[in-house]
Amino acid sequence: MDAMKNALWFVLGVAGGFVAAHVINKDPRGHEMLAEVDARISEFTDRIGDAYREQEARIEGLAADVKGAGADALEAAADATTDTVDAVADAASDVADATRDAVAKAKNDTDSPAH
Repeated sequence: MDAMKNALWFVLGVAGGFVAAHVINKDPRGHEMLAEVDARISEFTDRIGDAYREQEARIEGLAADVKGAGADALEAAADATTDTVDAVADAASDVADATRDAVAKAKNDTDSPAH
């Protein structure tokens, strides 16, 4: 019940405000006053809008910087991984060559007559 009572008072307040503004607007001095209030409200909303757009641009710039840094880090990690894989492959090839040479030498030593 209190919610209905509060809603009724709210609606009556809004309606009363519109009626008062209409009556004040009919008087030339009231019209000037309302025009000044309207100009101040417009100036305020323009400033808020400008600040919002400025903040939005700043955030978009930060997001672009973060995205670029992430892409750079990913590229660096990929390069490091490729370098590591290449180094491991080279090391494995060297080990395979050394093993093949050792096996061949051992076979030659076994096949040759003893001293």
